[in-house]
Amino acid sequence: MIENKKQGERAILIGLVSPGQDEIQVREYLAELSFLTETAGAEPVNTFIQKLDIPDPRTFVGSGKIVEIAGFVSENNINVAIFDDELSPSQLRNIENILGCRVLDRTNLILDIFARRARSSHARTQVELAQYQYLLPRLTRMWTHLERQRGGIGLRGPGETEIETDRRVIRDRIALLKTQLKKIDTQMSTQRKNRGKMVRAALVGYTNVGKSTIMNLLSKSDVFAENKLFATLDTTVRKVVIGNLPFLLSDTVGFIRKLPHDLVESFKSTLDEVRESDLLLHIVDISHQGFESQIKIVDETLKELGSAGKPVIIVFNKIDAFAYTVKEHDDLTPVKRENYSLDDLKKSWMASDKNHKTVFISAKTKENVAEFRGLLYEEVKKIHISRYPYNDFLFESPPQTPDLEI
Repeated sequence: MIENKKQGERAILIGLVSPGQDEIQVREYLAELSFLTETAGAEPVNTFIQKLDIPDPRTFVGSGKIVEIAGFVSENNINVAIFDDELSPSQLRNIENILGCRVLDRTNLILDIFARRARSSHARTQVELAQYQYLLPRLTRMWTHLERQRGGIGLRGPGETEIETDRRVIRDRIALLKTQLKKIDTQMSTQRKNRGKMVRAALVGYTNVGKSTIMNLLSKSDVFAENKLFATLDTTVRKVVIGNLPFLLSDTVGFIRKLPHDLVESFKSTLDEVRESDLLLHIVDISHQGFESQIKIVDETLKELGSAGKPVIIVFNKIDAFAYTVKEHDDLTPVKRENYSLDDLKKSWMASDKNHKTVFISAKTKENVAEFRGLLYEEVKKIHISRYPYNDFLFESPPQTPDLEI
């Protein structure tokens, strides 16, 4: 057994089946939580699911289930227990006392991944702000070691004073980081204005759908791309030319179910690329079993950002992996898809959206990329002509097919 060779921490994952979500959804969410756990460098060892109408206010899961989980933790050398929903400070403290290992919730895990992925000083500042905002209401939990000393003369007061001091330090740090981000937001806003009136398109989508790969494909650049969640945190902007038409393309941070509110707030300047774009390229991983729900989550996030009314091209990516996914479908789940060809996909419900243009591609194998670039050219051209009506002579001849090939 190579189990103990320098691997990451060993983790268990916990989720609840509640009236708002059935077991199939919960298993799908826990599969995503497992991917998040691996991205953070830990090894998911087991998952625990319980059906409850509402989470237990003390331990999130029921008393019997928490005892079962504690037994597994002690017998299997588990370092961390990760819950798929946000825990209150008291729940975190109670669960840690019972399990005897570190406890994280989904928000804390995502913040940890962002902290690992942040490369530029801008991204690091945004992540640090979100971390402190998450930590502040949970600070009391950090001082549980003082509880054992409360009976000692003169010890109770200093403990409380120290907590208050730390709260002040964190509040001061939050204020400083917000000031720094305001300056960065102003600088980035100036940069966006200095780009002139060139048409701007933004890649949006759920995390790990292939946005950075498509960015590299269209702009012939070398943006970091990896098969892990949140590989891209910093917005990258590149000039793209299709035929005789230049425009700007930005790659943005991926969305995810239950993206922490503090992260959305601190990444405001990054998400402004989406708000201020003229055209959205909504990238969808068609090989993912839950891509329909991922589309819905991205649409809801765009509404929250005030970007729901923009022109959108829905790009169904990873068609090369579509058939493989169907073959590997869970036996317990009814198969809803067949092995579609590209022509079949074009005739499917996915291509029948009257509100948006759609295209099916594989950024990996470059299948149907020429059609994608042609569609992108036409949509950018419409925006350009509406902005510069006297320059439409530039588009008398559409770009030749060879120009559309990579």
